[in-house]
Amino acid sequence: MAPLTESSNCIYLLDTSALLTFIDDEDGSDRVEEVLKMVGTLLPWPVLMETYYISLREEGRAEADRRYALIRHLETEILWDMNEQILLIAARLKAEHHVSLADAIVAAYAIQHKAVLIHKDPEFEALADFLPMEALPYKSK
Repeated sequence: MAPLTESSNCIYLLDTSALLTFIDDEDGSDRVEEVLKMVGTLLPWPVLMETYYISLREEGRAEADRRYALIRHLETEILWDMNEQILLIAARLKAEHHVSLADAIVAAYAIQHKAVLIHKDPEFEALADFLPMEALPYKSK
């Protein structure tokens, strides 16, 4: 899907892969930075959890804590609440499209909020027919 422009008044929702792209200054970080400057960018709680545990595992506690503090200071809306509608959407996505639990929950938040999902995770391709998304450049294998 082609990137949508700021003038289209879109709401954007970042996946963990997009947030780590920004933090690690990977290819596509400039696009994530652009989205983060827009009003109304959303971060679901699983993105914070995944970013923290990945950072903890790969970089240690001090870096995980630093990254978490950075995220909490971004001008984004953190989605802490999980309601029944998100639960049911996520369960259906997980069952029917074989995505991870976290990806199913993140996609469900995007669907509920009618947001464009920004990601760098090929697993989301299975959900391309269900929500608007913008894929950042995938890492070379």
